[in-house]
This record gives sequence, C-alpha cells and structure tokens, in this order.
Amino acid sequence: MASAETAAEHERILREIESTDTNCIGPTLRSVYDGQEHGLFMDKLEGRIRNHDREIEKMCNHHFQGFVDSITELLKVRGEAQKLKCQVTETNQKLQNDGKEVCLLTSMDELRQCRLQQRNIATTIDKLTHCLPGTNISPSICAIISDPAVFSPRYYPALRTLEQLEESCLPQAGSYRFCGIMSENIPRLRTHIRDVSMSDLKDFLESIRKHSDKIGETAMKQVSLLFMPEESKNTVMCLSLTHIILQIPGAQDLVDFSPVYRCLHIYTVLGARDTFENYYRKQRRKQARLVLQPHSNMHETLEGYRRYFNQIVGFFVVEDHILHTTQGLVNRAYVEELWELALSKTIAALRTHSSYCTDPDLILDLKNLIVLFADTLQGYGFPVNQLFDMLLEMRDQYGEILLKKWNQSFRQILDQDNYSPIPVASPEEYQRIAGQFPFQDPELDKMPFPKKLPFSEFVPKVYSQLKEFIYACLKYSEDLHLSSTEIDDMIRKSTNLLLTRTLSHCLQYAIKKKNVGLAELVQIIINTTHLEQSCHYLEEFISNITNVPPDTINATKLYGTSTFKDARHAAEEEIYTNLNQKIDQFLQLADYDWTAAQGGAQASDYLSDLIAFLCSTFAVFTHLPGKVAQTACMSACKHLSTSLLQLLLEGDVRQVSMGALQQFNVDVKECERFARAGPVPGFQGDTLLLAFIDLRQLLDLFTQWDWSTYLADYGRPTCKYLRVNPQTALTLLEKMKDTSRKNNMFAQFRKNERDKQKLIDTVVKQLRNLIATNQA
Repeated sequence: MASAETAAEHERILREIESTDTNCIGPTLRSVYDGQEHGLFMDKLEGRIRNHDREIEKMCNHHFQGFVDSITELLKVRGEAQKLKCQVTETNQKLQNDGKEVCLLTSMDELRQCRLQQRNIATTIDKLTHCLPGTNISPSICAIISDPAVFSPRYYPALRTLEQLEESCLPQAGSYRFCGIMSENIPRLRTHIRDVSMSDLKDFLESIRKHSDKIGETAMKQVSLLFMPEESKNTVMCLSLTHIILQIPGAQDLVDFSPVYRCLHIYTVLGARDTFENYYRKQRRKQARLVLQPHSNMHETLEGYRRYFNQIVGFFVVEDHILHTTQGLVNRAYVEELWELALSKTIAALRTHSSYCTDPDLILDLKNLIVLFADTLQGYGFPVNQLFDMLLEMRDQYGEILLKKWNQSFRQILDQDNYSPIPVASPEEYQRIAGQFPFQDPELDKMPFPKKLPFSEFVPKVYSQLKEFIYACLKYSEDLHLSSTEIDDMIRKSTNLLLTRTLSHCLQYAIKKKNVGLAELVQIIINTTHLEQSCHYLEEFISNITNVPPDTINATKLYGTSTFKDARHAAEEEIYTNLNQKIDQFLQLADYDWTAAQGGAQASDYLSDLIAFLCSTFAVFTHLPGKVAQTACMSACKHLSTSLLQLLLEGDVRQVSMGALQQFNVDVKECERFARAGPVPGFQGDTLLLAFIDLRQLLDLFTQWDWSTYLADYGRPTCKYLRVNPQTALTLLEKMKDTSRKNNMFAQFRKNERDKQKLIDTVVKQLRNLIATNQA
C-alpha cells in the first residue's frame, strides 16, 4: 500500500493538473514520470477522470437539459445534412451522366435546385462551426461550479470564460433557443461565483482572526532574534536576516491569502470593487476592536500581556501584507487610522492593567515585552513614540514598586542586625566583606587575625542592596532609546529617592523603635558614618555602568551624604534623649532625708550607681567621633546638674536642713569628681565641670553661709556667686527658714541660733528687694 506521503503527493499533482492550463502541464507530468509509484498514480488519475466525467455528466444533465436537447437536434441535423450531401453528390453524378440525355431546361432547373441545397448545407455547417466553441466551453464551466472545493482557484478563469461566451461565442452562434438559455444562465452563474468567493473570503477572515496570535508571535520572534544580546548571537552563529526569515515562517506561510486575492479579482471583474473594499475594511475594523479588548485578568501574568501583544501584531502584519500585495484594497491612510485607534486603546489598557502590578520583576518583563512589541511594529513602518513615552511614565511606577520592595529589604536587614562589630577570623573572610563594601583602614590591616571591623553586618548588606537597586534601575532604562546622560540622570534620581525617602525612613525607624539601647545607637552612628564615607564609591559605580563621568555638567549628585548625616544626627539626639531618660530613672531612686541633722560622708547609693552607669556607657563611645562623645557627655552632665537642682527646689520638698544640704553637697562633689576624671577624652581643662557650676556656687553659698559676699558683689562680672539666681537662693533659703522655725522652741535658748534666724530673715528680705529691683 502506498504511504500517506505518496498519496498526498499524488493528490497535489492531480489538483495541479486540474487547475493548470494545458500549455503549462509539462512540468507537472514530468514530476509524475520522475517519481515512483507511476502505475498507482495512473490508476488514481483514471479514477479521478471517471469521477469528473460523472460529475460533468450529472451537472450538465441537471442544469442544461434544454441545451443538450438543442445539441441533439443539431447533431440530428448534421446527420441529415451528411445524408443530403451524399444525395447531392449522387445527384450531381447522375446529372453528369444523364445531362446529355435530358433537355437543357430540365437540366438547368435541377442544377438550380442543387445549387440551392448546396448553399443551405454550407450555411448550416458555418452555423454549426460558430456554435461549437460555446458547446465546448459550457461543460468546463459546469464542472468548475459543481465542485467549489476542487475548482475554487479557477473561479476567476470561469468569469473570464463567461465573459468570452457572452461577448463573443453566443453572438456569433446566433439567436438559437439554446443560446437564449445560456444567456439567461450567465448572470446566475456570475452571482453564484461571487457568492462562493465571498464565502471563501469570510473563511479567510475567520482564519486570520484565529491565526493572528501565531502570526504576531512569529513576527516578534523574528525581531527578538535580530536584537538578541551578543552572547545569544554567538550561540546562533550570528544569523543573518535572510536566514532568520527562512527559519521562521512569516504571515504568508501561516495563512493562505489567495481567497482575498481571488475575491478581489472577481469583484473587480463584476464591477463591484468598492463594495468588496468597504466590506473587507468594515469586517477588519470589527476584528480590530475585538483584538484591542484586553482580558480582565491580563495583568495577572506576563503571558496575558504576551497574548494581547501577539494578537495586535498579527493583525497589523496581515494588514501590512495586504497593503503591499494588493492594489488599493487597503491604503496607507486606512492602516494608519487603524493604528491610531490601536495605539490609543493599547496605551489605555496598559496604563490600567499595569497599575495593578506590585511585582517589579513583572513590570520589568512587561517593559521588555512592550519594547519588543514597539520594535516589531516599528519595523513595519508604524510610529511607536507614544509607546516609549508610556514606558517612561511606567518608569515612575516601577521606581515606586522598587522603593516598596527595598523598604522591606532594609527593614529586614535592620531588624536582623545584631548591632555589633563584625568579627573576622581569616584573610578570606576579610576579603569577602571588602568585596561587598569598600572599606579601607591601614591600621586595622596591620592587626593580626582574628580582629573586628568597626561596623556591623548591616553596612555591607545595605551597600549591596544599594548597588542591586541601581542595577534594577539600569535594567529598566535599557532599550528605551535613551542617551547615556538620560540613563545616568534617571538612575541618580531614583537612587536619591531610595536614599532620602526609603533608607532614611528605615534608619529613623531603627533609631526610634522601642527598646533600642545606647549600644545599638552608638553602632548605628558608626555604621552611618562608614556608609556616608562610601557615597563617592556609589557615585563611581553609577558612572562606570552608565559611562557618564561624575563631574559632568548638570549631573545629579547623590544625596547619600546628607541622608546618612541626618540619620547619624537623629541617632545622636536619641542617644542624648536616652541618656537623659536613664539619668531620670536613677534620680527617681533618690531618697533624701531633707530634715536630717547631719550629712553623710559618702555619696548616695543611687548616685554611685548612676556614675557607674555613665562610666560604662561612655566607655562604649570610644569608636564614636570625638565630638559626638563629648556632646553626649556634656549633655548628660548638664541634664544631671539641672535635674539635681530641680530635685532640690521642687515644691514637694518644703523643708531642707543643713544636714540634708551637706549630703546633697557630697553627691554633687561625686558628680564633679566624675567630670574631672574625663570620662570622654577631648575636653580642655575643667570644661566638663562647668556643667555643675550653678549647683556648685549655690551649695558653696549655703554651706559657707557667705551671704554678705553674695549681696555685696551681686551684679558684678567678678562676683564669686555669679551663677546663683536670687530667686533660686530665695526659694532654698525659705525652705531652710521653715526648718529653723520648727525648731524655734529649742533655738531660743541658744544665742547663735537666734542670730542665725535673724540673719535668715534679713537675707530673705534683701533677696526679695533684689528680685523686685531686677523685675522693675
């Protein structure tokens, strides 16, 4: 048995024999004789001939019975004419033989009759000769119409044949009845051919609607191969455009355009080209609207966008093919009108659906797909600038999504960090960290392993994330037809947003969150200091990947320095606040006996614990910049001094004895000893002692009872108690006056106590006068 492939080949040859003119059948027959299974083909050919003979006979009997009757009559006449011719020949011979014997008149009469018959015969032959072309053409027309599936490619030749029959053959044949029947059938045959060709066109339109996705996919694949990266080009041996086109089928290979060409020719011949053009364009506009309507869930996956783009590209590839292979069926204005409609609807759909996307990788893939979509259509001559403008709009959305993603990354890094210097046990580990973060410290390099880096893990991790963000911005800017300067500016602005908004907020979050300790705040200051020092490396990194020098005019500068500086200042303020809160917590433990008769020789327990805490805290500040440590120490001492003074003057303390004041003085001396010891290096002389100068002068005034000096020198720049405010002195003195009055019944027996009480009353009066004078 013949294989399916051989049968298919025989079928193709038979169709070619059926649809090819006799003059061009030689190559087809040669392929038969050159091939195998010659006998099998001849059997199949005989079977096909018998089938056609039966079909022709059936259709001719069905549609042209009257014509057949007329032909039969003609054939009968032809037979009679032949007989008549034979009779004329015999008569002529007889006349020749018998002419001599008849009279002249009789011979002439018979001769005239024979001449008349001879002329009639010639006329009949001539008429039959003119009728024969029509009788030969009609069966072929019947066969074409009877089997549209086989003979559809020959509709146009059939129309030409009908035209020849109507304009030439039938007029020459004369006004016979069969000619009238044939003339009446010609319009019906034309209508039938037109309707069948229109049916083929509808099938074609349905076919290209179904194949638009595949056509578009193929066209975009061709463009993707043309614009593939260098490494991919090497893998395919740098294929030329010709090779790519040969490897990947085009629209004409996926769709048979012959129905539209035939229908166009048929309608042109029938004088209805405008009708055909209007119908085709109307149907294609309807299909365009369907193609441009995206699915409601298109934004969920990249494949949804890909199918949408494939259908649009496939639609316009078909229209471009029709534009260049037909004369006027569609024109450039019509195609451009459709493209303007498609462009506006596509951009609107992309804006709507892309707004739902929260995945930066999907946005990036979508951007690459839109670029491929635009490049493909641009290759067919369609303007795509609006698509690239829309991609620039999407860049802002992509940047916002990146910022949200990096916000989570930064938060995770900060939450997981241990805020401790990184221990390094080996040179390999040191090089690994140095590869992540540009850190140079010659002194640390000289130290033996194991050793510690000054910053914690979040420094190299944050720096790596900054570089990853820059790479992500660069990926989006590729293939957008932007200059290097524009790309550099875009990356720098996006990075600035990351620094000033996202990273800054994350650092503020880490600084302000509850339960953050002083050690963590100190480490944050150290970390931000190193990140600030690395900002110029980020500048160089961006310049290297964009090929734009950092000193270019109007180049956007990174705000990393200010970002890390602000974070460091916030951490410093938080340290000051935290220290003050710790001091307040210790002060809440103070339990003075304000009526004690005698003071102790040692500092209060709460103050000793506070001083120990401050010493251990400032010991951690060794890695901080000197100014920060000094400011923190001075702030803590000032706050301690102010808080102690408020503790002494607060309203709840109504009486203060000299013994309590002496104990308070011992505590202040302990604070001064702490300040004099220099808990933080860098203070000049007794600068730190100045934090307690107000307390010291106030306590000296009361413990030495030096009111005469105070009142005499008040207001002078050289006053010994320049820092003592009269109101403060009055408040404390009144508390001591109340204590004296309480013990008045015993004091009246002692002259010194009576004198002291009088002095207190006198000083109180003078202080009030002094305050009144100052207020005036």
